[in-house]
Amino acid sequence: MALTALLELEFKADALDDAKTVMDRVLGETRAFDGCDGIEILVDRTNEARWVVVEKWRSAEHDAAYRKFRAGEGAITDLGPLLAGAPKLTQYTTL
Repeated sequence: MALTALLELEFKADALDDAKTVMDRVLGETRAFDGCDGIEILVDRTNEARWVVVEKWRSAEHDAAYRKFRAGEGAITDLGPLLAGAPKLTQYTTL
C-alpha cells in the first residue's frame, strides 16, 4: 500500500540560502531512492523559512528502507545547524 510522508521543517531565517543548497542535494538523493514516487516542497506563504516536504512512497517498506538509509550511511549531517527546531515527520497510508 502506498504511503505519503510529510516532513515539516523550519529553518533559521539567516540560513535559508544554505538550507536551499543542502535540501536541493538531499531531495535529489531522495527522488532517486528506490520506491520514491515523487516529492513536492511546500513553502509557507507568510514565513519562507517553514517548509513541508511531501514525499510519496510506493510502499511502507520503501519508506522504511529510506528512513534506515537516512539514519545510517545517508545521514544528513549538515542540516541540523540550519534548523530553528526539531523536524516533524508524519506518515499516512494512501487509500
